[in-house]
Amino acid sequence: MSIAATINERQAEADTRHWLERAVIDLNLCPFAKAVHVKRQIRYAVHLAANDDIGLMEALMREAADLSHCAASDRDTTLLMAPNTLADFLDFNDFTQRAERQLRRAGYAGELQLASFHPRFEFAGSAPDDTANATNRAPYPTLHLLREDSVSRAVDAFPEAHAIFERNIETLTALGAEGWAALDVGPGGANR
Repeated sequence: MSIAATINERQAEADTRHWLERAVIDLNLCPFAKAVHVKRQIRYAVHLAANDDIGLMEALMREAADLSHCAASDRDTTLLMAPNTLADFLDFNDFTQRAERQLRRAGYAGELQLASFHPRFEFAGSAPDDTANATNRAPYPTLHLLREDSVSRAVDAFPEAHAIFERNIETLTALGAEGWAALDVGPGGANR
């Protein structure tokens, strides 16, 4: 089952950019995102095949190799969206763990790290409608490749990096479900 069977590459990228700008940057959920966005150092890649875990893993490994060979000043990070694969959050979570192992096996430990976002993300022990879950929700299942050096520099420059997670929960709790919905950062949000 796909999240949005009619989503094309252009729409997936537009919706993800919209989410990044309206939620991640405007709410300051990641204080490091604005700089790479403004400098156009984010690659947006889309894997459109439906129910294709194998193809998504191959796409992730290609993106990792490409990112590894680019200068950080040209491309600092990659967002790989999969709008038609891994609609179930638990399946996506399992896939993410396999992807982290695959990246380590390919020699990217210490060079690249993987973050993940999913439209149905749930923290363990939380209710599905808990607004705090939105800290890791994106319009589509998304794998985020980051350079470890860039993450380290960003954390060093941000004196309270350890507090980001707690602050995000507070921000989203204060925003509430209605406030999150008003951001319109789900599939198709970029076109409304």
